[in-house]
Amino acid sequence: MIDGSDIMKDFKEKLSLVPTKPGSYQMKNKDGVIIYVGKAKNLQRRLRSYFTKTQTGKTRLLVEDIDDFEYIVTSSELESLILEITLIKKYDPKYNILLKDDKSYPYIELTNDKYPTLKIVRNVKRKKNKNHLYGPYPNAGAARKVVNMINRLYPLRKCDRLKKELCLYYHINECLGYCCKEIDKDVIDNMKSEISSFLKGDSSIVTKKLEEEMLKASEVMNYERAKEFKDMLDDVNTTLKRQKLDLNKGLNFDLVNYYYDNNYVSIELFFIRDGLLFGRHNEIIQMMDVTSDVVEYLIKFYDNSVLPKELLIPEELDDKLISEYFNIKVNKPIKGKLKALIDLAKENAREQMELKEETLKRDDEERLACVEELKELLHIEKASRIESFDNSHLFGTFYVGGMVVFDDFLPNKDLYRKFKISTSVKDDLGAMKEVLYRRYFRVLMDNLTPPDLIVMDGGELQISVCKEIISSLGLSIPIIGLVKDDKHRTNHIMDSNYNIIDVKKDSKLFLFLTRIQDEVHRYAITYHRNIKAKGALSSMLDVVPGIGEVRKKELLKRFGSLKKMKEASIDELSEVVGRDVSEKLLSYLKEM
Repeated sequence: MIDGSDIMKDFKEKLSLVPTKPGSYQMKNKDGVIIYVGKAKNLQRRLRSYFTKTQTGKTRLLVEDIDDFEYIVTSSELESLILEITLIKKYDPKYNILLKDDKSYPYIELTNDKYPTLKIVRNVKRKKNKNHLYGPYPNAGAARKVVNMINRLYPLRKCDRLKKELCLYYHINECLGYCCKEIDKDVIDNMKSEISSFLKGDSSIVTKKLEEEMLKASEVMNYERAKEFKDMLDDVNTTLKRQKLDLNKGLNFDLVNYYYDNNYVSIELFFIRDGLLFGRHNEIIQMMDVTSDVVEYLIKFYDNSVLPKELLIPEELDDKLISEYFNIKVNKPIKGKLKALIDLAKENAREQMELKEETLKRDDEERLACVEELKELLHIEKASRIESFDNSHLFGTFYVGGMVVFDDFLPNKDLYRKFKISTSVKDDLGAMKEVLYRRYFRVLMDNLTPPDLIVMDGGELQISVCKEIISSLGLSIPIIGLVKDDKHRTNHIMDSNYNIIDVKKDSKLFLFLTRIQDEVHRYAITYHRNIKAKGALSSMLDVVPGIGEVRKKELLKRFGSLKKMKEASIDELSEVVGRDVSEKLLSYLKEM
């Protein structure tokens, strides 16, 4: 623990000048980097609390790291909340972990096309029409089961693009042959209505269809097919039992409650759809200020999800502030079934806390101890933020790169980056040079926070390349390499002077560093595989620097094939993608 009064003397005069108005405050470390952004109804009272109270947990670490603070006065608490969120997204402060998680749940979309399809989607923020989205589904496997079942029962369009001839789905009665036949609009509208009712919670029509299909299959002695439909029926009935609540059928809302203890807060969300408990979500995080943390967490959560029309919250949260920020209806139930449901969410949050708290505390202690051990081994002041790089090649020559970021040995996926590498690059070291230069040139130009340590995937050669690039940009960042043996397993750690660092292979530090190496390799190779999975023509264009999704579609629309692009003049290509990119594209095509 740390007594805030030890630090008070450094800020006493400055704190006396802080107004008692609402606003956002920014904590800085000795390098002038913003490490925490918060908000307050009363700036002076909130800022004083950091330096006059005994702090523990994450707040203690923050206070130890504070060298200065700034604040911006606002006219209302809502304004201060909006400013706080804006600054967090801009500066990505070390101690504001709440908005870093990119976790998003899948939704099921029944498209509003002339010939609709049913599919699973995650990036729901890009969807203009949210009325055709159903979810969220905390269990992705359950979402896939639902989509597969409905596609078996209803002859929806299965292909992405209409083909010129009838496909297998038509011949097995799982498609109406939209590519070749005129389908009555009433037939399609009736299908959409039944599917929509089921996805909203009314299972009666789908249950009846499953029973009919099961009996049909059984009558023709197709017992394998009959069993498939029976399993689907059992899944529907089991799910309905789990979702059953004593609520009115038309109720649709999300509900949140939380439980906190020992510097952690467990947040529980219930998703109620048509009076049923559609799903639930729990997350346990280290807390700074519990009510502020819960509000920030909700903002983060709904940044990746569809906002409900109504949100139910416990009494301690500010309903007016949340309602104004999200522009939705917010209620605090004080009696009846909804209050009982709020209490149930808190009980679930408490149970999750009790299950995981000891593990979380142990993991946190181990991670922070390893950060300190790494600092001592390398003789550096900080080792909190680590960046690591790896490359993967396509077709033996064309390279892509990946960068992962870890804060106190926890992955910060919002800061992961992918790199398309110049077509002139023919080897790993050349690819690594380009990636490192582009990354740290951007750090300089955009005034981004540099890492405390760079971890290279390799020994002397990789470290030398990194030192060369870092030095050429006038930066000073510690570097280590993770050297693998002939079986491609991490064998030892090398510092920037090419000395072997004595770390036991079974130590937590060695395991944490190996985890970083495994993660960056996974990230780079997944990028490579995703490009290949998009198809030969698409993937080939994907590796050309300067060609993204929009330009790729324009090129394919204009030329149709790589052969025609290769035959085109640079002026013709320039009409679509500009001269610089055209030159890179032609260079790429000549190498094929």
